[in-house]
Amino acid sequence: MNQLHARYPFLEAAREAVDEAGVNLATIITDNEQVVERAFERVSLALEDGTVGEPHRRPRVELLSYPVARVLVSLVDQHILTRRYTRAEAATAQERFESDLTRTTELKSTQRDRLTLASLFTEFDMTDGVHERENGYVVDVGLYLDLAADQWGDEWRLVNRDLQAGEIALTQRETVILVRHAIQQRIEEGLPLSVPDAIGAELEPEVAQLRELLADLELMRDIDTVVPDLFPPCMTYLLDQVQKGEHLEHHSRFAIATFLTSIGMTTDEIVDLFQVNPGFGEEVTRYQVDHVRGATSPTEYSPPSCATMQSYGDCVNMDDLCETISHPLGYYEKKLDNADEDELVDWREQQAESS
Repeated sequence: MNQLHARYPFLEAAREAVDEAGVNLATIITDNEQVVERAFERVSLALEDGTVGEPHRRPRVELLSYPVARVLVSLVDQHILTRRYTRAEAATAQERFESDLTRTTELKSTQRDRLTLASLFTEFDMTDGVHERENGYVVDVGLYLDLAADQWGDEWRLVNRDLQAGEIALTQRETVILVRHAIQQRIEEGLPLSVPDAIGAELEPEVAQLRELLADLELMRDIDTVVPDLFPPCMTYLLDQVQKGEHLEHHSRFAIATFLTSIGMTTDEIVDLFQVNPGFGEEVTRYQVDHVRGATSPTEYSPPSCATMQSYGDCVNMDDLCETISHPLGYYEKKLDNADEDELVDWREQQAESS
């Protein structure tokens, strides 16, 4: 089990390394707390932030956390969790690979713990369908349609691509995105797994926590009311900072943007809301909002949990209700539930009346 296997646990070589080590998954779950903790982290971060987090410092722990994470996803067995988990694993793999690719190019490294595009083509049986050219690659149209089917953006529609002799020209980064989809397809294979009752019993606390997180995040699919007076204190503060023209760190901009998209605001509405900021740039703001809502990225991002907000210093002005919830959306939902419906006035209705 080496660093390569730990960073890319979906590889066939990684699976073979686990098999050759004679690892007993039930024993690992019972006796190795670090593996279970890292597995839980993989899944919870996938649900909340669209990533599986930084790799554990011990390659063995990192590698073994991957099959345990798949077990956790299978025990919860909810489509939204499965989708977000597989997307997060694939997105993290793409990020790591692009980082490795850059360092390999810069340092001309030949370390065995780094992947190449050619090795990934072989891994996913793409060698017959992808061919390198001077400024990128060409991909057979059948393979392209299979891997680009769920890709957002008009630029991925076949009618907008350069199709010649059954092949489509792509840049290197576009080709990497197709590989990411191949990775996601592999991670999805077999899910949900059939999990023995004994293993399920051992992981019951982690499964319960994931169900609780999922219940909080499920709110965002139902909320379509924008009442700023009911926002959680953290989001009220961040929105106030935006409208005062104050500089926000990336994690703070991410938090407020994902919160607003999650409660049903459109990109145009958010851009309009941010226009009062002296440092406002419409093109940049629109791109960032479209990215977090999943329109120009593979992941539809959720607002950070309260724990994540606290870790970044974005949790401010806590009130009594904050003590009882674990997610900003949970706070907002409770405020909406407790409000008199006749007195609720949607921000969008106010804007329409004043215009």
